[in-house]
Amino acid sequence: MKIYNSLSRTKEEFKPIDSDHIKLYVCGPTVYSYAHIGNARAAVVFDTFRRVLEHKYDRVTHVANITDIDDKIMDAANASGVPISDITEKYAKIYNGDMASLGVLQPHHQPKATDHVDGMISMIKTLIEKGHAYEKEGHVLFNVPSYDGYGRLSGRNRDEQIMGARVEVAPYKKDPADFVLWKPSNENQPGWDSPWGNGRPGWHIECSVMAEQYLGKTFDIHGGGLDLTFPHHENEIAQSCCATGADEFANYWMHNGFVTVEGEKMSKSIGNVLLVHDMINDGMKGEAVRFALLSTHYRQPFDWTQEGVESATKTLNKWYGVLTNIKQDNEADDAVVAAMCDDMNTPKAIAELHRLAKEKSFKLQASANVLGLLTQDANEWAQNEKTADVDANKVEELIQERNDARANKDFARSDEIRDELLSVGVAIKDGRDGTTWSLI
Repeated sequence: MKIYNSLSRTKEEFKPIDSDHIKLYVCGPTVYSYAHIGNARAAVVFDTFRRVLEHKYDRVTHVANITDIDDKIMDAANASGVPISDITEKYAKIYNGDMASLGVLQPHHQPKATDHVDGMISMIKTLIEKGHAYEKEGHVLFNVPSYDGYGRLSGRNRDEQIMGARVEVAPYKKDPADFVLWKPSNENQPGWDSPWGNGRPGWHIECSVMAEQYLGKTFDIHGGGLDLTFPHHENEIAQSCCATGADEFANYWMHNGFVTVEGEKMSKSIGNVLLVHDMINDGMKGEAVRFALLSTHYRQPFDWTQEGVESATKTLNKWYGVLTNIKQDNEADDAVVAAMCDDMNTPKAIAELHRLAKEKSFKLQASANVLGLLTQDANEWAQNEKTADVDANKVEELIQERNDARANKDFARSDEIRDELLSVGVAIKDGRDGTTWSLI
């Protein structure tokens, strides 16, 4: 198996710490609103990677956190006039439901930041004791110059680190690049008792603490979106290695590329932010969304288009059609597995799936399952596809018009409507409780 390691900037052979137990950590959502298609790409990419690992190894532990301490969450709660927990619990549940509709498996562990504040305080204490952090005016900051390895992941030099961090100019900072580990809370903000007063943790520290608790001081793979490389992931490495004394936080780093929509960057001002929740509620098939997201290699930029998801839906219809006629086996095709084990080359794997479908191979479903595709019952898919092609409101309107025609003894029009419905695959049945309809 080969992985492009963002840390070394090369494709490397994957050498697990323990081949009997592979450990994967992925940065999860900040739960204050609905997930957009960019959030979904990261979830789908690393869910697919987990599936590849599980195909190859006997035991895999996948951890993806929930960030439920954040200024954006506080703003949303204040705007709604509700407790912060109302916001986080609502959107965490929605997020998991939306991702499940895309075939994303629940992580083995999905820890919340609010449940690990004690661990964060403990790690911050350790960093202070080791001389890598300091307290000033109720804040605790990590001293970036204290860690020689800072910048290895992002490749940023000193000036780029300061510029890219968008650091707040504050008199209590020893260095402009220093970042917050702990900050004070006022009466309107969530707070925890600490040696530095009532406050709350900075964003970066939560992943260091939760990854260590569930996966150990050094684990195999850390994943996330490309936008997290700096400063978030860079800061995770610094604080974790300095706190634990480990040479590495994670041995391999994987980052998925950015998402645009119809060639443009997603922006509220443009109005092109696509929410997964809306897409599914509007009748878009979750598996087609997943397929579309996997059509481009995960490290490359991905442009979401309506044409792309329509093409994905048509392909799935064809593949499910093959499944209804060919008995399937549990054995995945070697070429598909090889493509997925080569830095998760989904375009190559999809090309091989097209070949298997054309050959009407008994390996099609098991091979597609490695990508999280063709996981549904083929007959149910076909039935749902028929339903999706029928406008239920239009059917009800025609049935009402037919009932009116029968009441007026216009039997010719009544027969015309029955034939019209039959032509689009709808059969009607008259009974004591009225007229019902079904697909044929």
